[in-house]
Amino acid sequence: MTFKELGIIEPILKALTAEGYTTPTPIQEKSIPILLKGKDLLGCAQTGTGKTAAFSIPIIQQLVMDRESNPQQRKIRTLVVTPTRELAIQIGENFTSYSRFTGIKNTVIFGGIKQGRQTDALRKGVDVLIATPGRLLDLMNQGFISLRDIKYAVLDEADQMLDMGFIHDIKKIIAKLPENRQSLFFSATMPPAIVELSKKILGDFERVTIKPQQATAEKVEQGVYFVTKKNKPSLLIHLLEKDPNDSALVFSRTKHGANKIVKQLAKADIKADAIHGNKSQNARQKALGDFKDGELKVLIATDIAARGIDVEELSLVINYDLPNVPETYVHRIGRTGRASASGVALSFCDAEERPYLKDIQKLINQQVPVIADHPYVDDGSEEIPLVEKKHHNNRQKPRTGHSNPRGGRNNNHSRNRNNRPKRD
Repeated sequence: MTFKELGIIEPILKALTAEGYTTPTPIQEKSIPILLKGKDLLGCAQTGTGKTAAFSIPIIQQLVMDRESNPQQRKIRTLVVTPTRELAIQIGENFTSYSRFTGIKNTVIFGGIKQGRQTDALRKGVDVLIATPGRLLDLMNQGFISLRDIKYAVLDEADQMLDMGFIHDIKKIIAKLPENRQSLFFSATMPPAIVELSKKILGDFERVTIKPQQATAEKVEQGVYFVTKKNKPSLLIHLLEKDPNDSALVFSRTKHGANKIVKQLAKADIKADAIHGNKSQNARQKALGDFKDGELKVLIATDIAARGIDVEELSLVINYDLPNVPETYVHRIGRTGRASASGVALSFCDAEERPYLKDIQKLINQQVPVIADHPYVDDGSEEIPLVEKKHHNNRQKPRTGHSNPRGGRNNNHSRNRNNRPKRD
């Protein structure tokens, strides 16, 4: 199957060829025909499978057809709502690449910077608007944006939208959309809350699911180190010094933790930078740009900021902190092993994180191999703090596992979302 066989028009085919794309991915092959027919769609596929092209290509084609049949003043016809500024920028870049020979224009709006350039672009007229929820509602309230002409509405990374607390903003945005529209939901995971929300927003929709709930990139080699919390910095330095020329994306659960890791690495003469919601947009883009260009070998990221990271030939992902939501693990390791590349995803697991590891193994339906050959092996002496942690729908304290964890779900931890990141 090729893009030409999917019925893609020549200007878009020319752009795809220029980008080196000839064969659609499974999510693209299944979604594009549905969307070209004007149907609503609920799409689920793991990170790195090509979801953005799956919705942007048919939208661009329909916009071109609409303009040919009814040429008029340029208005916002397509709205793409996404949770983070990095992801919004990435989607905007993709729209620009695929529409380069069509005359379709897009712009990206997000918070954290002055709105002047964004409102200037809106005044000049755009066909496609890519936005984060907060800035979108702000500019709508100021009168810079009207959604009355929207024909195509996309909610991207819908699961992350809910995790970040955007549900009320999303409902406000949806209420302003015309009833006669094509609606698309794309998400890497499909928890029940997303399915429920889709029933309220989507019309007569079709569903495309690629490898549901497995979510682990098959080409990613995984491993876990059992280590005490206090020895995590030493283990990270040890691993980075073994292969100093490799690019490594390191995940921290918190913004403060990410900054702390950068300082700890600096003491070992390892240059690193962090991206998270408290960083300015310019600082985040510079750090990400340096990482993509190879000038920065180690990037520390929180989960929210990392949603927009797409780095070719990224060889190593390190989970410095294991996520307390197992689906997040899937998103993280999906940063490596993209397209035809292979990659390695390593995780640090202290005593308090053992239940999180069990939940992850249950989700991916496999055991993550334990790497015991390292100088900081947890000897079991680390105690879990006695402070009782609050968990979703119960108040039981976490239980520790043993050094060779087996599959099995501890439901007390599978949906602990108390450490939800703030909105980006």
